[in-house]
Amino acid sequence: MKTIGLFWGSNTGNQEEAVGFLKDYMVAEGCKIEEFNIADTEPSKMLDYEILIVGCPTWHIGELQDDWDFIYSKYKELDFTGKQAAFFGCGDQVGYSDNFLDAIGLLAKPFMANGGKLVGRWPTEGYDFDLSLALDGDDFLGLGLDNDNQDEETEERLIIWAELIKDEFGL
Repeated sequence: MKTIGLFWGSNTGNQEEAVGFLKDYMVAEGCKIEEFNIADTEPSKMLDYEILIVGCPTWHIGELQDDWDFIYSKYKELDFTGKQAAFFGCGDQVGYSDNFLDAIGLLAKPFMANGGKLVGRWPTEGYDFDLSLALDGDDFLGLGLDNDNQDEETEERLIIWAELIKDEFGL
């Protein structure tokens, strides 16, 4: 089985908590995962993996989390040809309805533009927001979590999404 590279960043701990749950669940399901906090990792490390999971919350008004923001220019230059990735992130659909989950779009779009294959799109049903850079038709470009307004749905969404991406990754 191929090893998944799990790359994430977190300011408040919500994203880190989601990463921990997702990793524990997927390892228990037989996946092999190597985890990297992007604060301590060169973005080029992502190229060591054929399969990636990328986690980034939307911060402030539609911005990347601090550590992702710091390495974003390097990230946008990477050649993701032959790579598959699934993206997920935390956001606040009520307080930041005009840029809910923008970080997913900010990371997923250059990944696809640079040759990567995106998996793990997630339906927008069950969310109430106005705008998002993460939109692709009626789906998000990855899993959206809202611990501020829908905390009770986080674990179930992570489990369903984990099963979805395992299938799409062919694991």
